[in-house]
Amino acid sequence: MKEKHLVYCRIERDGAVLLLRRAAGVFLAGRWELPGGGVEAGEQPERAAVREVSEETGPRIEVLGERSAHAWMDVAGRPLRIHARVLDVRENGSGAVILNPAEHDDHAWVTPEQAARLDLAEHFRDAVAR
Repeated sequence: MKEKHLVYCRIERDGAVLLLRRAAGVFLAGRWELPGGGVEAGEQPERAAVREVSEETGPRIEVLGERSAHAWMDVAGRPLRIHARVLDVRENGSGAVILNPAEHDDHAWVTPEQAARLDLAEHFRDAVAR
């Protein structure tokens, strides 16, 4: 069975966590997620996290450590096991969030209470909680 590795970053600013909304036309469109994405072959997860956040939102980050790890079978039914790590990160500066419109169409800085009202996978919801 094939495996896919993903990394996601919990970026907190002023007590709120950054979430991105998946753009129309992409897999799971309209759902909210933490910034992140796929780990390329031979790439260290921490390096992938820095690259993905830079590509998706712009801010430079520093990885502090792993918050959680999750695994599940592909939701589209393919013979694929997904492995996702959620990392705690710190921004190096606090610049504007600039989205890649091919992937995301909105962003929000949310509290756990606000996240409860969003279409959000449970592992992302857990990561927003303190």
